[in-house]
Order: sequence, then C-alpha cells, then structure tokens
Amino acid sequence: MKTRDIALCGLLVTVALVLSIIEKMFPLQAVVPIPGIKLGLANVVTVFALARLDTRRAVAIVLCRVTLASVFMGSITGFAFALCGGLLALAVMRLLLPLTGRSLSLLGVSVAGAAAHNIGQICAAVGVLGTFDVVGYLPLLLLSAIPMGLVTGLTVRETLQHLDKISKN
Repeated sequence: MKTRDIALCGLLVTVALVLSIIEKMFPLQAVVPIPGIKLGLANVVTVFALARLDTRRAVAIVLCRVTLASVFMGSITGFAFALCGGLLALAVMRLLLPLTGRSLSLLGVSVAGAAAHNIGQICAAVGVLGTFDVVGYLPLLLLSAIPMGLVTGLTVRETLQHLDKISKN
C-alpha cells in the first residue's frame, strides 16, 4: 500500500470508530426495546470502502475497526460478535455490489449487509454460548436489518453523490 492509501484507510477507520461512539450515545433501546439491535453506523464506512476502494482495503478497515472498537469499548465476546458480523456483511456486500445499477440498488446491498451482519453475530453467539437456542432470535434481528440497512445505505448513497459533485468542480 502507498502512504496515501494507508492514510485514507486510517482516516476511514477513525470515522468508523467515531460513528461507533456516536451510536453508543443514541438511546436506541428506549425506542426499540430489543437487546442487541443497533443502527450499525460504522457499517457506513464498510459500504463506502467497498464502493470506492478495493476489497483488500475494505477488509483491512473492518479488521482494524473491529479490533480497535473492541479494545476501546468492548470485550473479547464483543470482538467475536463484531468480527463475525463485520466479515460476513463485507463478504455478502462484496458479492452483491456488482449488481448495483442493474438488479439491485446500493440500499439493497446495504440491507443485505445488515442481514448478513446479524447472521454472523448469531453464528458467533452459537459458538460463544455453545447453544443453538439463540438462533430463535434471528428472525427479529433480520427484520431489524431492513430499517437499519436502509439508514446505512441512504447515508452512503448521499455521501457518494456529494463526493461526486465535489470532484466534478
């Protein structure tokens, strides 16, 4: 990686960490009283990185974000959940991204990524807790992936459109 690429990735990791901190400040549990449901604001950076950078850089950003967020704000268990969710979401979105503009929008890619993130977290929960009982929680998480993925997708879409306008000037 060139110095410029490393700096850009570092900046995106920082943005993702700041978004994670901001997300912790939102009392989402007061509005949606379901444990474990989050907006997933840090995933804005993942979708952005996939759309504007290559897969290798996006993976590096996710790995750094998950590791640093776990060190600063989480736990080993939280690390496992975030890592499984983040990597599965990244893989699914990477597979779907080439379909944007033809049969899928960026919003659809983002919703699929949110759903994959929830599936990855449930897989981690099965491994950590040693029981399949947590799979019963998956339908509720998948339902929450729709609005949360739409928020992420809309944010990325608007950001990309704004950056395109700036680069034309």
